[in-house]
Amino acid sequence: MKNVIITGTSSGLGFELVKKFIAENYNIISLSRSACSIKSNLVEHFNFDITSSKSISELQKLIQSKYKTIDILINNAGMLINKPFVELSKEEFVSVYDVNFFGVIELIREILPFFKSKSQIINISSIGGINGTSKFKGLSAYSSSKGALNILTEVLAEEFKENGPVINSLCLGSVQTKMLEKAFPGYKAQVQPKEMANFIYDFSQTGGKVFNGKVVPVSLLGT
Repeated sequence: MKNVIITGTSSGLGFELVKKFIAENYNIISLSRSACSIKSNLVEHFNFDITSSKSISELQKLIQSKYKTIDILINNAGMLINKPFVELSKEEFVSVYDVNFFGVIELIREILPFFKSKSQIINISSIGGINGTSKFKGLSAYSSSKGALNILTEVLAEEFKENGPVINSLCLGSVQTKMLEKAFPGYKAQVQPKEMANFIYDFSQTGGKVFNGKVVPVSLLGT
């Protein structure tokens, strides 16, 4: 049986990803600050703060003692602040980068020994993090952090290409999640979390066979 780690699983896209991977009979390590309400013998939920070295160290011990190897890591946890650039404090900017970028770096670094040559890392990024795409006011911290994540994906693919894992970045457009609703009250996305979770699952099964180090737009928005 294969093992998948999914971050940001308490609601929205991460929650739907857990349900999808249960249906496909994966062992799932579910990571989020808040509890995941899904109950299944395939799911081990771990109260997890991606900005905490202690959380990442405890996760490493869990994998070493119980799971041994990781087939897929989906870096889905994210933080979004919708605020004009001139009103954003340094602390707010750093908090977004800690979740969307630096936390991902530390998580990958610490669990790298548990990946196999054909394992995959899928970074959940944003269409706003791609050079030349449409941008939105108020998302200077969020979009720039996702741009950094995309470049990291490309660089790590080069570093890992001899022994794995494969790593790609999926740059999503708007998905109807609580994070989106909080940042943009009243906005209605055209894609529901379950639909996007199905897409990401399908990519996890086939994408790594043809893509490595790619930044893939997954959005109805034009550039």
